[in-house]
Amino acid sequence: MTGPTIACHGVWKTFRIPHDRALTLKQRVLHPRSSRQATELHALRDVSFDVPPGQFIGIIGRNGSGKSTLLKCMAGIYPPDRGTVAVDGRVSPFIELGVGFNPELTARDNVVVNAALLGIPKPEALARFPAIIEFAELERFVDLKLKNYSSGMQVRLGFASMIQADADVYLVDEVLAVGDARFQQKCFDTFRRLKRERRTVVYVTHDLATVERFCDRAVLLERGEVAADGDPREVIHKYRQRDIEAERVAAAAAQTTASRWGDGAARVVDAWLEDDTGARQAVLPQGRRAAFRARIRFESALENPVFGVILKAENGEPVFVTNTMLDGVETGTFAAGEEALYTVAFDMHLAEGRCTASPAVAHQDAQRFADWWDDGITFAVRGEGRSGGLVDLPHEAHVERAPAAEPLSEPAR
Repeated sequence: MTGPTIACHGVWKTFRIPHDRALTLKQRVLHPRSSRQATELHALRDVSFDVPPGQFIGIIGRNGSGKSTLLKCMAGIYPPDRGTVAVDGRVSPFIELGVGFNPELTARDNVVVNAALLGIPKPEALARFPAIIEFAELERFVDLKLKNYSSGMQVRLGFASMIQADADVYLVDEVLAVGDARFQQKCFDTFRRLKRERRTVVYVTHDLATVERFCDRAVLLERGEVAADGDPREVIHKYRQRDIEAERVAAAAAQTTASRWGDGAARVVDAWLEDDTGARQAVLPQGRRAAFRARIRFESALENPVFGVILKAENGEPVFVTNTMLDGVETGTFAAGEEALYTVAFDMHLAEGRCTASPAVAHQDAQRFADWWDDGITFAVRGEGRSGGLVDLPHEAHVERAPAAEPLSEPAR
């Protein structure tokens, strides 16, 4: 029985971040203590997992969670402070943009140097060079120095060099972040080939759709620790749930900074959004039934007060405005100390993103406000993806072949 291709056991990696870096000898002599002060950043904390041969594993997590640091430990760029990282076989890394390349050299020279770092002889590297350039679509830029390449061109060259290495283990970090749509499709085709050939691939990305599409397994890192490990769909679900919790905390913090005004005759003491089960939510699913609710307390007697709300999209544009006057709702008379519950139910068709709700209560003439809570409630809408609009209206679309147009008749003379 063969062992794992990659074995990470109790891996720790810590970086020291200086508080005040001395740039000159004079600064170092005059302020010797300040130049030595630093904060320790634990990029990896006791990370342990094994990758069996032929597994396509995705590493996901927020920025700063330790994904790239872990990949660099696997590639041998960083030695772990504690623990061990063992990789069995030839490794071909695509760690980050520009790593392993010299900007003063041409594409051909960089490919030869990069191949030498991977243990590939120069004749073999030169023999593979035409295939690398063809895949990267850089035939017109072979003799151009890399410092004159765009970021997309460098990505194409680096990825093409990596897959031509015929390695046992491929380490890929955010290869799709810079490339265009055509290059991304080439990457997808390469991923399919590597899966068919049962190559071991460690893929770091923020693109959760590709993790679910290609990976046999996913590992979620959070603050340098393994937070989840297993089936990609389950790990991605856990990742999204943690994001939702973070958004709820951010929404609660945003409510404390909202501005409000009015004469104080009534006050919105609470406001929230509910999902189709009646539960308060700061993150609502797109296309489902939702409701806005506000509890208003009256400090003075008011006759037929007007209740209203404005929902704004992520860019601050109002996308839904309503009030009881527009809806023809008689609100009645409220004495001082009484409370009212205002509800607006609707289907959630706002576009995906962070939105706000501004509740308000006005006097009967709708000109004098008792309380206006501008952007008092922050919530998020989550769906399948961004359409680019402010709302995603339910709709149907189809295409049919149009009948042939009749020729225009000659105008009468």
